[in-house]
This record gives sequence, C-alpha cells and structure tokens, in this order.
Amino acid sequence: MLGKTEERTGRESRVGRRRFLWGGAAGVASSMASGGVGPAAMAWSKWTGAADMEDLTAIRAEIEKRHEEAVARLQTWIRQPSIAAENRGINEGCELMMQFLREMGFQQVARVPTDGQPGIFATLDAGAPKTVGLYFMYDVKQADPAEWSSPPFEARLVDKLELGKVMIGRGAVNQKGPEAALLAALHAIRGAGKKLPVNLVLVAEGEEEIGSPHFPQVVGREDVAAAMRKCSGVYMPYASQDPNGDVTIFLGAKGVVELELISSGEKWGRGPKKDIHSSNKARVDSPAWHLVEALATLVSADGNDPVIEGFAAKARPLSDVDKKMIADAARRLSEAEVKKLLGVERWIHDASWQEALEMLVSRPTINIEGLVGGYTGPGGKTILPGRAVAKIDMRLVPDMTAMEALAALKAHLAKKGFGDIEVKMSGGYDPTSTAADAMVIRVESAVYKLNGIDPVVMPRSAGSWPGFVFTGAALNLPAGHFGMGHGSGAHAPDEYYLIESSNPKVQGMDGAAMSHVEYLYELARS
Repeated sequence: MLGKTEERTGRESRVGRRRFLWGGAAGVASSMASGGVGPAAMAWSKWTGAADMEDLTAIRAEIEKRHEEAVARLQTWIRQPSIAAENRGINEGCELMMQFLREMGFQQVARVPTDGQPGIFATLDAGAPKTVGLYFMYDVKQADPAEWSSPPFEARLVDKLELGKVMIGRGAVNQKGPEAALLAALHAIRGAGKKLPVNLVLVAEGEEEIGSPHFPQVVGREDVAAAMRKCSGVYMPYASQDPNGDVTIFLGAKGVVELELISSGEKWGRGPKKDIHSSNKARVDSPAWHLVEALATLVSADGNDPVIEGFAAKARPLSDVDKKMIADAARRLSEAEVKKLLGVERWIHDASWQEALEMLVSRPTINIEGLVGGYTGPGGKTILPGRAVAKIDMRLVPDMTAMEALAALKAHLAKKGFGDIEVKMSGGYDPTSTAADAMVIRVESAVYKLNGIDPVVMPRSAGSWPGFVFTGAALNLPAGHFGMGHGSGAHAPDEYYLIESSNPKVQGMDGAAMSHVEYLYELARS
C-alpha cells in the first residue's frame, strides 16, 4: 500500500500528464493566460473570441478538478447491467440515467413508456438562442464473463500497453464512456459558474442493442417531437479517435433489420415436432437441413452477394462525390492496420483497399449472426432436432427501407418453397444521411481541425444507429456523432474506454470532456 506522500505524488503526476495531453482550447487557453501566443493559440482566440476563451480556461480547470468524480460516475454506470436482450437491469439502468441527468441540472427528466423498454426525455433550458438535440442509449450488449480478462460489470481501471489507463467493462465505449464524458463537460460548465451556451433536448432509449424497435414511439410522442423541432441538429457522443489519434467523420449510417428465421417440424408439417433419435434421419425430414437450404437461397454461392429479388432494387449507387471521399480515405487510412484489427488477410473477391472501402459503405448485406439447433454441448447426443434457428442481420443503404427489405425476404422464401419458415423481426430501422455542409458536421470538422486533426470523411458508417428518426421526414434534422477520446471492443470481450492517455495525440476522458465543451460553444456561434 502506498504511503500518503507517494499517493499524493502519484496523483499529482497523473494530473500533470492530463494537462500535458490536452490539446485544443484547453491547452491553448492556458498558454494564452501565461502569455503564450503561438499559432494555435492565435487561431483559437480568433475563432472563439476573448470572452469564450476565458470561459474555456475556467471550464478546463473545473474538468481537471472533477476528474475523479467523472471516473467514479462512469464506474457506477458500468456496474449497473442494462441488457435489453436479456431484460436484465433495464428499469434500474433507466432510473440511473435519469438520476445522472437530474444531478447535472436538466430541469425536466421524464420516463417515456413504450410497448417495450422505456425511453427518457429530458430538457435543459439555459435561456440560449439555440437548442441542440442529444441522443443517448442506456442499454448494452450481453457479456460472458468467461471471455473477459476483467469482470465485465466491475469497471476495473487497468494499464493498457501503448494506450494508458483504461476502464474495462461492458458499455465502456458503447456508449456509457462517451456519454459520461459529455456529462462531465456539462458538470464542469456549471461548476465553473458559466452559462451553458445552448439549450439541450435529450432523448434516450434502452433498446438500441436490439435494433431500437420502439424508439420511434419515444421521439414521436407529441411533447418530445415538439421539443425536437426546436433543435438545430442532433448529435450522439462518440469516442472518435483511433489508437493513433486519427478521426473519421461519417455522414450517416446504414440501416439494419435484425431477425430470426425459425424452421420447425411443427410449422413445416414435415420432420419431427420435437427432438428425436438421429437414427430416424433415414426416414424423417430434418428442419435443420431445411433451414440450411433456405439460407443458401438468400445469397450467392460464395455467401457474399444478396440474391433476394427486389431486396436492393432501391439501393442508391455511390455518387462521384462519395467515390472521391472514399478514394481520399483509401490514401489516408492504413489497410494493414485495419486488417490486423479485424484479424483478416483478404477482402471478398480479393478486392483492393479502395474497392473494399467502397463495398463497406455502399453494399447492402445479409449476415448470419448465429445458428442454433439441437444439441451443442460436450460430446454428441445423436438427435434429429425438431427446430433450428438462424439469427440474421441485414444492413441497408439509402434509399432502402427496413419494411421493404423484410417484405422482400418473406416473398423470396415463399417463392422458393420455404414459406413455412417463420420470419421474426426483433428490431431495425432505415438508413440515415446528413449533408457534409450541415451545421453539426461543419462544426465537428472545425473543432477537430482546431485540435490539430484533419479528419477523414466517409459517406456513411457500415454500422447502424437509429438516426433516421431525426433525419427522416418527420423532423428533417441533421444528425451525427462527435467526441474526442478513444475506446474499442464494442460488442466484444474486454471492451474499454481510455481514461488517461499516454499518447499526446489521443485524448483521455478529460480531453474528451473538453472537446464537448468546445463543440457546444461553437454550435452556439454557428
């Protein structure tokens, strides 16, 4: 155990490291206060003005003072499991997020009932001319403790080689860490005695990880929709930096349909209604093989290209502008690093790096997440299963819709002789797009550049989030992601969020919080 002197010295060392690692307005404000007027400081001063620089200096000091408090808040959050897929801890997770919002100063915090798990609606009126929307989620993916080096709901702080101190836990980066960084920013603004530069309207859900099946009910509620219509844009907190400090901005995201295909002897009218001895395969049909045959009809022989009639009929091809973005990304992003991260050696069709990036953002996909049927334990059980299930996700590009994709799948199965297979959609939504010149994107890019980062811009993310509820016809709001900082392992074992960085190009939690302060101030000015 450390003595008091050693403990104090270690704490001071950590604070000094955080100060050293901060870039952008935080570091520049300090430099200006002490008389430094380098190029970066001059750029920030011209950009924000002297009054804002004074605010940023005070807020930066408040973030630093509240570091341990912010870390503890994130640990408390991660230690509360909130898994929609298992209906585990959702009510508690919802209440905890509402508590955090009330503690932060949101004047209205309301639970929003849905046909599934509850949403949250919160508002913070700062008396500002401009209002900004926030999207939060409080649910996380499942976690098998046997696969983790640290218990997934312990929120342990560990040293990670070449990165610094990280917090390991389910939800650490997706999305509790980035959301906690934004909350830390808001606490610091208030703690420094400064006025929040924008009003906030926050909507949150507890079903993002199962395809947001009821989130439209939250945003569609009359009082929520009325508040959202006052917003100039919507953003989701994000850990945007890769391990080298680089950032990619996405102008949207693919849509998704999550579903199960269920083959059973009972529905089929052939094969057993329950598991029977496998010796009967000589005379009895197999629902499992029936499912395999159905799956094989969905894609080309190599499993890569969807062949469902009408599925991709409305898929929008890449524009010349999109192709130019991707060509630039191919020059700037490392193919070798991405392959190493994914653990792959070749792209489908042996595509080039640029072709792989084009396919990533432009191609609809049909993926098998998992296959379950019969006995999967140790040894053999020699049964003929009466039921088999395939878990499927279908990724969609503009101008496809989730409902049309689902209808095309059902029609295809019926046409191919597999109409008995049950199609059970659990969640999903349409793609989302925001223009590159939209205010939330322009400000995002500007803040990154003032922090010395020239971001790569991509037409969309290959992943999905329910941004369509904001960008769609009902609201027509620009929406995107923002936030410095780093984390990785979403949906995987040992998910982590960077708390204290050992790389001056990558922000830890304090730097991430400061980036949100900078973003909110510039949103107010834009």
